Amino acid sequence: MSLVCAISNEVPEHPCVSPVSNQVFERRLIEKFIAENGVDPMNGQPLSEEQLIDIKVSHPIRPKAASATSIPAILKSLQDEWDAVMLHSFTLRQQLQTTRQELSHALYQHDAACRVIARLTKEVTAAREALATLKPQAGLVAPQAMPASQCLMLCRIAQMDDQTTQSFNTPSHLVLCLPTPPFSLPNQRGKTVPEELVRAEDLSKYRQVASHAGLHSASVPGILCMDLCPSDTNKVLTGGADKNVVVFDKKEEQIIATLKGHTKKVTSVIYHPSQSVVFSASPDSTIRVWSVTGGNCVQVVRAHEASVTGLSLHATGDYLLSSSEDQYWAFSDIQTGRVLTKVTDEAAGVALTCAQFHPDGLIFGTGTADSQIKIWDLKERTNVANFPGHSGPVTSIAFSENGYYLATGAQDSSVKLWDLRKLKNFKTIALDNNYEVKSLVFDQSGTYLAVGGSDIRVYICKQWSEVLNFSDHSGLVTGVAFGDNAQFLSSAGMDRSLKFYSL
Repeated sequence: MSLVCAISNEVPEHPCVSPVSNQVFERRLIEKFIAENGVDPMNGQPLSEEQLIDIKVSHPIRPKAASATSIPAILKSLQDEWDAVMLHSFTLRQQLQTTRQELSHALYQHDAACRVIARLTKEVTAAREALATLKPQAGLVAPQAMPASQCLMLCRIAQMDDQTTQSFNTPSHLVLCLPTPPFSLPNQRGKTVPEELVRAEDLSKYRQVASHAGLHSASVPGILCMDLCPSDTNKVLTGGADKNVVVFDKKEEQIIATLKGHTKKVTSVIYHPSQSVVFSASPDSTIRVWSVTGGNCVQVVRAHEASVTGLSLHATGDYLLSSSEDQYWAFSDIQTGRVLTKVTDEAAGVALTCAQFHPDGLIFGTGTADSQIKIWDLKERTNVANFPGHSGPVTSIAFSENGYYLATGAQDSSVKLWDLRKLKNFKTIALDNNYEVKSLVFDQSGTYLAVGGSDIRVYICKQWSEVLNFSDHSGLVTGVAFGDNAQFLSSAGMDRSLKFYSL
């Protein structure tokens, strides 16, 4: 049974008993009464504070107020407790997901570090063996080291970082690329030419072997973009002026899926390298994530307020880069559809026309409507280099697979090649007057560069000489892509046709 104060008729916090009346009081109240009257409130006999005897109790339980004993009040109390439990459960799930992501990032970092260490160890061993076999020769001059100013990037692996900015918490497993000397780690991709790669003399003999004109609607003709599945180049992805995205099987010569949902034409498409998922972008200002097997849209990314002009998938396969006429580039999570960051160059104040990740996902490039090519650092979200030189809006950019070169096309009828290590233009391919460059792509080995526009042209890298030229499309060529080891070449155009070329 709870003690009750004789004055307030409530459970006292500090109970005490009067030896005069043997009644229980709240010490605070009885002391105030004694100070004013000097007697016991129950029988009027003299009483002092020193006579009060404290009662020791542990955690007195206060009875509920009368208003809380009704059935509605009890139900509300239960509902409040249930809500609190659910909120706590949600918080725990969020913490679990964060812990899982941090563990995944740590494993990725560890794996990348092990691979780098193994490769460097192998190179050091090879260098020592080569040094041991050298014979002293008189008059030899030691080779000069590359000047630090000629290096664009110093590659490093990001440390686990919980730093949160106003709009972006950068995934900590991303590899950074900083414009800092002295040297960048060598990129091995694209350095070794595969034995199965088609030779230039065989590539020059390519002819059209197939043409498909029924993929998109004839009422609104035109294929505006295309991509091949990296893991199975028989699967072709196209986006059309009819607002549809089509997945086509080259081998079976049939449509796998027609994906509908955009309210305007589709201008950019990407096929995921390891999942049955494709991405599309449109002037309706949305980016859509599609399931090929399900044939439905699984995510809509609303990163922009104007036409989306460029789309590129990060090397991890988990994030999308997009550019827009609203002057922003955005970095989004494909799983949640959440926009992780949006950045603009406030000083320039011009629309972005295209965007492309560097093969390592370290940096990326964007083209602008005022003929500039800008290189951005992903984590720092800063513009680290600019390549002026074109005289019209940039229409397409492409990085070579070894990461050293950047090809850019613009509405000035030219293709420019840039050396990322020296930060300069080392080659300009002047095309015919009024030639419109719509698409640029390197093959996986970095040996060939294909240009799509008024026609199709293929150049061999380093010599930059033309080895192939096709004019089979009756309209502008909007997309070109190489098959595995350049075994075939595919193209799509405004004439609504998808064409394939090989021996």
